[in-house]
Amino acid sequence: MEVKIEKPTPEKLKELGVEKWPIWEKEVSEFDWYYDTNETCYILEGKVEVTTGDGKKYVIEKGDLVTFPKGLRCRWKVLEPVRKHYNLF
Repeated sequence: MEVKIEKPTPEKLKELGVEKWPIWEKEVSEFDWYYDTNETCYILEGKVEVTTGDGKKYVIEKGDLVTFPKGLRCRWKVLEPVRKHYNLF
């Protein structure tokens, strides 16, 4: 399962309505996570390393638009306090 990371344009963010999505925040920490639905998020602040069950590592930081697929199991390592808009679908 692939995690998709992109650097969106302001137009893309507006088209998606990102500013209307809820906000989630997390301090520096490490935890396991399972996605029981698809999630797209836009990182407002912070830096995270996500390691998937098959060993792939993704570094996610401010300005990234990230899509996590339903069914993904991973480990989040929050390197810098994170603040993100998120949308579940």
